[in-house]
Amino acid sequence: MGPPPGLAPLLLVLQGCWASMSAQDRATPAVTTEDLSSTEPAPAILGPSLSPRTPGAPRTPESSASGPRPTPVTDVAALCVCDLSPAQCDVNCCCDPDCSSMDFSVFSACSVPVVMGDSQFCTQKAAIYSLNFKANPPERVFKLIDQINPSIFCIRITNYKPALSFINPEVPDENNFDRLMKTTTGFTLNAESDVSFSTKLDAPSTTKYEYGAQLQTSNDSSAPFLRLPSPLMSSLCADDNPAAFLVNQAVTCTRRMDLEQCEEIEALSMARYSSPTILRVPNSGKKVFITIQSIVIQSLNKTLTPLEHTDVLWPTLVGSGQEKICIHVVLEVKYSLTYTEKGEIMKAAVSFLLGTVSSAVIPLQQKFEIHFTQQGTKPVPLSGNPGYVVGLPVAAGFQPQKGSGIIQTTNRYGQLTILRSSAEQDCLAVEGIRTPVLFGYNMQSGCKLRLTSALPCRLVARKVKDLLKGQGFPDYVAPFGNSQAQDALDWVPVHFATLSSNVKDSCQLPVALVIEVKWTKYGSLLNPQARIVNVTANLISSSFPETSAGNERTVLISTAVTFAAVSAPAEAGFRARPAINARLPFNYFFPFA
Repeated sequence: MGPPPGLAPLLLVLQGCWASMSAQDRATPAVTTEDLSSTEPAPAILGPSLSPRTPGAPRTPESSASGPRPTPVTDVAALCVCDLSPAQCDVNCCCDPDCSSMDFSVFSACSVPVVMGDSQFCTQKAAIYSLNFKANPPERVFKLIDQINPSIFCIRITNYKPALSFINPEVPDENNFDRLMKTTTGFTLNAESDVSFSTKLDAPSTTKYEYGAQLQTSNDSSAPFLRLPSPLMSSLCADDNPAAFLVNQAVTCTRRMDLEQCEEIEALSMARYSSPTILRVPNSGKKVFITIQSIVIQSLNKTLTPLEHTDVLWPTLVGSGQEKICIHVVLEVKYSLTYTEKGEIMKAAVSFLLGTVSSAVIPLQQKFEIHFTQQGTKPVPLSGNPGYVVGLPVAAGFQPQKGSGIIQTTNRYGQLTILRSSAEQDCLAVEGIRTPVLFGYNMQSGCKLRLTSALPCRLVARKVKDLLKGQGFPDYVAPFGNSQAQDALDWVPVHFATLSSNVKDSCQLPVALVIEVKWTKYGSLLNPQARIVNVTANLISSSFPETSAGNERTVLISTAVTFAAVSAPAEAGFRARPAINARLPFNYFFPFA
């Protein structure tokens, strides 16, 4: 029984391929050893061939129907990728032409033993470098071979010359900037979240919004998604930036405008931001209308006036001659969206800051914000954002173990407290009644403690100390009003110290707790923020008063809080000019020097 049809030709082809690869393995390239006066070695050419030939006959390269391969752009024999220092020998760089035999004697190995081009070619030139330490002096061994790629998916011939080099990018200038901007409108950059989106709306298969998904709008809207302008490649506003689900953003951008045409510019109108209707879930018919929550008018002298109504106002050009202004121009837009844990948008509100624009404030600065709040939750109140606000409680807590976060009580008015004074002035009656420490308020409170001879000193001292410190005296204080509990390294430790009288007594009675809070102004001179930098709590003790039998002794117990500003006087200044430490290339004045 003979072989199946077609099997014999296949076996012949496989046998020819095996013979070709075996012959390539047996071929040896030309090897030259080089010293300081080495010459160019003769290359060894290894060309694969599947054509039958007489055993022992030399191999000839196969001619291709599509023509010979173009001359390589890079000559690997003349390329040295480790030659970094001009006119100097680089250590372990065997291909460096500046290296001599004395340099080879201190080499340990060749840092780049093989230099070759694209590894995807079926065959290509490769330069192999090594060192012969047995020679005296040591010599460099250089081989130039045809590297064979054993993969069957390799490039035999390349005839597309532009692919052999990189295309020079087009540099933006004043002539082609507008054209390049039109070609890149499909991509936007987010100022805070570093999330990139495409204007092409991919229809999600889910029935809920996921993190980062574009907020879809109904078909009657001007765009398929809720737009939130932001700066793109420059500070100019890009109106096609989409708002993303659960991505809070706050961006500021610049808008160029012609004051004469302010009534025709859509981006300056309230209706541009309040008219879209958001889909409750992606690809659904349920709509959520954007309600106008508040409107504030800003005059030319920065005076703010809230409006009682929420009707849509349109930009209007008023005035005559050269003294023209445009009123009701959108300066700030703040979106507030409420969502459920199922990924549905339930409510959408927007607040506007409208202003009066003159030619002196062009180009116009606009600010856009969007915030997401889960339904059924309340925002956590802060004592400032970021700096403390005078009159709000100081945030404090304690760290249970080193490396963990700060633990705070849910009552923000009970994190750092002192005694509360009462009309009776009885310390035992006011036990457990505390008053919060408010930032910027110096406070003092106290009470009276009646002692008899029957009360032991140590018991009274422990009771008074607990009375002064309260339950759970904090170990750390937040530097800013919005400091996060997980950022424990940023919190300010409370330095607790005990001050005793000079009289040596076996028992000391605490009589006062003095808390000193040092704060400074942080940030810009235009809008400085209050920051706490140091907190010290001093427990002052004195000798236990002696009382006779049947008599009582009254001791005054007090607490005090003082805030001390330690800010250095602010001085407006300018940055020093940078010192340019430029070094010219060694051949900069060639051939004049």
